[in-house]
Amino acid sequence: MAETEKAAWKGAGGTPGGVKLFLVGAIMAIVGGYMLLNQVTVTSGFWRLYNYSAFGITLIPFLFGIAFLFYNSKSIPGWILTVGGLLIILTGILINLQIYFRPTSLWNTLTMLVLLVGGIALVFRSLQSFSQQ
Repeated sequence: MAETEKAAWKGAGGTPGGVKLFLVGAIMAIVGGYMLLNQVTVTSGFWRLYNYSAFGITLIPFLFGIAFLFYNSKSIPGWILTVGGLLIILTGILINLQIYFRPTSLWNTLTMLVLLVGGIALVFRSLQSFSQQ
């Protein structure tokens, strides 16, 4: 390599920090994040409005919007009803999600958290220049 190419070579994030440190931190963070998210169970609840199922009501604006768009694809009210109906449906799905952390041992929980937080810290450390370390 020419001398100018060596001078132009930078480490992780364009700084002279360590590429190896970045890779180790990234792997640790990915493994810790995967392990943590693997312990989470996501279920859904029931869409209720005054003790009645409310999902059918949320479909009405969407279906009217689709009907308007089939009749005239440039219909502004059709687009508003379709997009608004989809937003109502997606909001209803997100609101009714229930998220649980499955029971696990303290050792597994600490391992997950140390890998995740330690990996993130190593990634940030690798992005600093050597003069700051």
